[in-house]
Amino acid sequence: MFQSATPFGGARVTGTAKGTQGMEGLENTTVTAVDQLATLYGRPSERVLRKEIDHVDAMGRAFIAASPFLILATGSSHELDCSPKGGDKPGFVQVEDDGRTLLIPDRRGNNRIDSIKNVVEDPRVALIFLVPGANETYRVNGRARVSVDPVLKRRFAVDGKEPTTVIVVAIEQAFQHCPKALVRSDLWKAGKGDRPKGVPTLGDFAAARTPGTDSSAYDADYARRMPSELY
Repeated sequence: MFQSATPFGGARVTGTAKGTQGMEGLENTTVTAVDQLATLYGRPSERVLRKEIDHVDAMGRAFIAASPFLILATGSSHELDCSPKGGDKPGFVQVEDDGRTLLIPDRRGNNRIDSIKNVVEDPRVALIFLVPGANETYRVNGRARVSVDPVLKRRFAVDGKEPTTVIVVAIEQAFQHCPKALVRSDLWKAGKGDRPKGVPTLGDFAAARTPGTDSSAYDADYARRMPSELY
């Protein structure tokens, strides 16, 4: 058995040598109030506090222009969603001249449209832009709407194929994010090699959920179809 002191009021929690705890122990070590976090984390520097602005400036515009990939977080009364969005080339997301509006083409996917449904109900969105090889990321928070404006859709046509919709984001917060997470994960170096052994493919996931599915055949068929289904 072992004991560990909590940072709140000196309470102590008892557990086993292997680190397993009963429900009572878990409750005693769960942060339940924002004020408690001050005992765990230091205060951010003034520079960190001041980096947030309400528009995309020249530096943010340059980062977005170099980014071929973002992650979009949305929510609604019935679900949360975090979806990858990728373009045919860097700069697939456009920043309007005033720096206060982003335009994101919604390319073909699997038609679950979880993020699109969420935006229709709740416009709040959060985005993280990534640039391969750069450990910094760029974050934008705001409120979005789903547009079918034919003029907007034509702006994003690729080989004559327009996106089904365009997500229009009114920017409320924008700021760069420190590179520590990507440095710790060594993300870009790891991504340069061959596919890691043992990582499940789409076919593996399909076979696990639908007995009798041939995972290799599934992957081969998907690879054959994918080039014609990107746009």
